[in-house]
Amino acid sequence: DRLQTGMRGAYGKPGGLVARVRIGQTMLSVRTKPQFTKFAVEALRRAKMKFPGRQNIYESQNWGFTRYKKEQYVEMRRSGKVKPDGNGAKYVSGHGPLSAILK
Repeated sequence: DRLQTGMRGAYGKPGGLVARVRIGQTMLSVRTKPQFTKFAVEALRRAKMKFPGRQNIYESQNWGFTRYKKEQYVEMRRSGKVKPDGNGAKYVSGHGPLSAILK
């Protein structure tokens, strides 16, 4: 038979971990290829059921996790103004020593 625990462990101990999320704050970011966008949106739609409150799903106008718009990034990449760098991109300004630009 089960033992009665009464008030054991009632005071002074945290019940678990939580995150304080402000309204409008990004909770999750997903980067995927364009052909898999609908699957990522569906996965996020299902995942948001697991969180309390109301969440919105937005598709970014930027390329990956960079600050450049998708069309702008493609054009800058063709012209050599930007180089991919991990999950971001580095801007090539055209200033500085010639040896650094011609790499």
